[in-house]
Amino acid sequence: MAATSGNLKVLNALDGAKTQWYHFTAIVIAGMGFFTDAYDLFCISLVTKMLGRIYYTKLDSPKPGSLPPNVSAMVNGVALVGTLAGQLFFGWLGDKLGRKKVYGITLMLMCLCSIASGLSFGSSPKTVMTTLCFFRFWLGFGIGGDYPLSATIMSEYSNKKTRGGFIAAVFAMQGFGILAGGVFAIIMSSVFNSRYEAPPYEVDPVKSTVPEADYVWRIILMVGAVPALMTFYSRSKMPETARYTALVAKNATKAASDMSKILNMEIESEQQKVDGKSNNGYGLFSREFLKRHGLHLLGTTSTWFLLDIAFYSQNLFQKDIFSAIGWIPPAKTMNAIEEVYRIARAQTLIALCSTVPGYWFTVFLIDRMGRFKIQLLGFSMMTIFMFALAFPYNHWTRPENNISFVVMYSFTFFFANFGPNTTTFVVPAEIFPARVRSTCHGISAASGKLGAMVGAFGFLYLAQNQDPAKTDAGYPAGIGVKNSLIVLGVINFLGTLCTFMVPESKGKSLEEMTGENNDSQP
Repeated sequence: MAATSGNLKVLNALDGAKTQWYHFTAIVIAGMGFFTDAYDLFCISLVTKMLGRIYYTKLDSPKPGSLPPNVSAMVNGVALVGTLAGQLFFGWLGDKLGRKKVYGITLMLMCLCSIASGLSFGSSPKTVMTTLCFFRFWLGFGIGGDYPLSATIMSEYSNKKTRGGFIAAVFAMQGFGILAGGVFAIIMSSVFNSRYEAPPYEVDPVKSTVPEADYVWRIILMVGAVPALMTFYSRSKMPETARYTALVAKNATKAASDMSKILNMEIESEQQKVDGKSNNGYGLFSREFLKRHGLHLLGTTSTWFLLDIAFYSQNLFQKDIFSAIGWIPPAKTMNAIEEVYRIARAQTLIALCSTVPGYWFTVFLIDRMGRFKIQLLGFSMMTIFMFALAFPYNHWTRPENNISFVVMYSFTFFFANFGPNTTTFVVPAEIFPARVRSTCHGISAASGKLGAMVGAFGFLYLAQNQDPAKTDAGYPAGIGVKNSLIVLGVINFLGTLCTFMVPESKGKSLEEMTGENNDSQP
């Protein structure tokens, strides 16, 4: 493998390193943050139905209680707002203080807030929800920091041949987090349901929610802290990445000695090379950055924004789809704990069949096919499947076509994960200079979270029935599911177009992508 000329030997050693044990430990250490992140963001959707029953049931109502629209939006959305803020803040901090220092802080925040959100107490439903939302915000804030830092650390540790696969593997841990969330909820609800038997809501509204149900959601939320705690020690022992130490902190000697230990080889320090370079590092808001990377940043932010609108709006259709196929019977025919069991089972099945395989397809193919092709393929297929679901929508709603609807629907998410959902995470960690890499990744990710809010909340209102009499309780009339699917198809098509602004980074060293060797010669 040819060394990149003009590059420090320590960076060439990393670029040309064979895949070794330390690569896998880095994937696990960085990936555990994403495991926790997916678990935490995913669990809340399992638990919201139960919160509605425990805190908002009116006993004279024929249906069990559900969270009012504004409360539901707060409980589900406040973590997204926190994540957006965390991505921007910690992304910037990771370039200022170093990746490693900030990495421990985000993890501690995630652990503490996972535990605290399970301890949300209060005398009235309002106070319980308020404390829950408060801790979910800070949980999101910690999770947000994990995005730019995990991606940057993995990208800077990797060799150039398999870098895409390694960064994608960190992201793919989300799939396991989702599965773990589902499986744990299934176990907890089965144990509680067999221990504290309760009649369905229609038989006895009061007894259908046993007092012990209040423990179920709290335990599910608090277990999110366990995987994060397990990797805390390893995170604190990980050395700072060589690229940060050498290129940003300008300490090539330390970088060489850190990497010598990891790679088990002697590496010459070449401190004089770093000292000799003129420090003309242009900043994020400079003309030079705009000229070199402005279009790239526009490409990574727009594709991530458009993808997340489509990706997060899925949760809206999920419950309708499950109810339509009869995987989840009407709420009044179940007790509170059984309902958690049914929803968790359905979501875990979807995760197993479409979500997880998509991630790993990307991991194995990204360094063969390249980022650009995978992203283009993913967006195009999502566009096709969305339109195929939308135009004959009335055909799909008939009971005999339910199963084929789910298959089509699963394919949309397979191509989101074997496609832009993974590549939008990988690319920003590769194409920007080391001194702004974490910041640019944070900006791209935050733009994605903005899209997630549009997807999760905009479509919650948009997808409501056009007939005001048929909307969900508390919502105004919308444009209906069919038209919402058409809008999503158009959004995916725009994503396909925006992909052309993003450069291909397959097989190139990071410094080659960013031009960092050439622009700092004295």
